[in-house]
Formats: sequence, structure tokens, C-alpha cells
Amino acid sequence: MNINEVKDLMNQFDRSSLREFSWKNADGELGFSKNDGHSVAPVIEAPIRSVSAPIAAATPSEMVEKDAEISAPVSSKAEGEAVKSPLVGVVYLKPAPDKSEFVQVGDSVKKGQTLLIIEAMKVMNEIPAPKDGIITEIMVAAENVVEFGQELVRIK
Repeated sequence: MNINEVKDLMNQFDRSSLREFSWKNADGELGFSKNDGHSVAPVIEAPIRSVSAPIAAATPSEMVEKDAEISAPVSSKAEGEAVKSPLVGVVYLKPAPDKSEFVQVGDSVKKGQTLLIIEAMKVMNEIPAPKDGIITEIMVAAENVVEFGQELVRIK
């Protein structure tokens, strides 16, 4: 994908009603988000290959427009079994905006305890802990879209 194609995608995304968009192929992954959160959920994938000269020559202001974020893969080093998303939706780490998070790194959890909520088609789906353990990593950010099978948290 060249820089003009990326710019075109960004313009179309900016004019659309979509809140998030991601695209990936063998060369890498590109993601845009209009969500208010300042953090980007890490994407667990293989490292991106080197970028061709036309894209590397672009300035940051050309690459990122207002409210668009581009995410890159991050490797995970935490121990434990990953809890994967059973559906596509928006993830919430708190039961309500004014409440504290369901779990934090280092918390001890019991089997069946709610780890987070995924909203899909206006239905709030609680994601339970599959076993007793300790939370070693939270791999998603609040109010980001998660995909089916995406790793959410790790329990050791």
C-alpha cells in the first residue's frame, strides 16, 4: 500500500460514521480510531516488515489526521493463559463510567468472576474468568473494538 492509498483511506474513514477501522495483509497492519480514549489496544501479531521509501519519507502530519490513530503490533512477555474474546464488540473494563475496573494486573480472580464486558448489538456480555488465578496482563484498552479470538487478559 502506498502513501496515497493510505491518505485516501484516512479521508474516507474521516468522512464515514465508522468509529474504528483496521486492515492487515502480509506486509503489516493499519488501524484508525475515532474513539476518545488516548491509549491504543496492543495488537499481538508478527512484527511488521520494513516500510518502503515513499511511506518512510512522509511526515507525521501527512500520515495522521485529526482523531485517527495508527497502531503497530506489540509483543507480549507476560505469563499465563490468554482469555480470548468470544465475539466482536466494544470492550468495557468497568461496570459503569464512575465505577472502578473489574480487574487490574496483579489481582487474584476466581473462576466465573467477571473480567470485563463486551458490548455487541447493544447487549452487554460479561466475560468470566475461566479459572482461578492472578491477572498478569490486560491486553485491551477501554472502549476499543475487539475481534473474535483476540486475546483480552492473561491469567496465571
